[in-house]
Amino acid sequence: MDLKGKIRVIHDFPKEGIRFKDITTLLKDGDALRAATNQLGEMAKELGADAVVGPEARGFVIGTPLAYYIGEGFIPVRKAGKLPADTYKVEYDLEYGTDVLEMHKDALEPDNKVVIVDDLLATGGTTEACIKLVEKSGAKVVGALFLVELTYLSGRERLKDYVIKSLIKF
Repeated sequence: MDLKGKIRVIHDFPKEGIRFKDITTLLKDGDALRAATNQLGEMAKELGADAVVGPEARGFVIGTPLAYYIGEGFIPVRKAGKLPADTYKVEYDLEYGTDVLEMHKDALEPDNKVVIVDDLLATGGTTEACIKLVEKSGAKVVGALFLVELTYLSGRERLKDYVIKSLIKF
């Protein structure tokens, strides 16, 4: 199946000069969503993952069915103040400032082999923050999986010490 053809590209959104990659057109197609989930799931199995971590919100959309596919749990990473129990926190850089991501301290065990999953790899900043959260827990990141990778933003280079796999590249 041509998954790349299922991604809608919207010119000049959210601002002029940007070519936004809209995954909603893939998500609404049951066959495409199933194919993408199955392919990502097989990648996660090859990596030996026994836990799936995904950042809000689209990491939840991709990560939860993937965790179901491999028969393992899903651990959400959220913006500051959204999780109710004790958390690890990581501050990371945005284009114009910083933000904080959190993960429950009891979400992972030190022997977990974690795959991080998100819809899109751009600069790698969010994934790098997720890696730091996983490593704070003592668990091991075995790789990061993405539905879409924007190769021209070089996020893969930022994450060069980790296995990076993506289904669709622009």
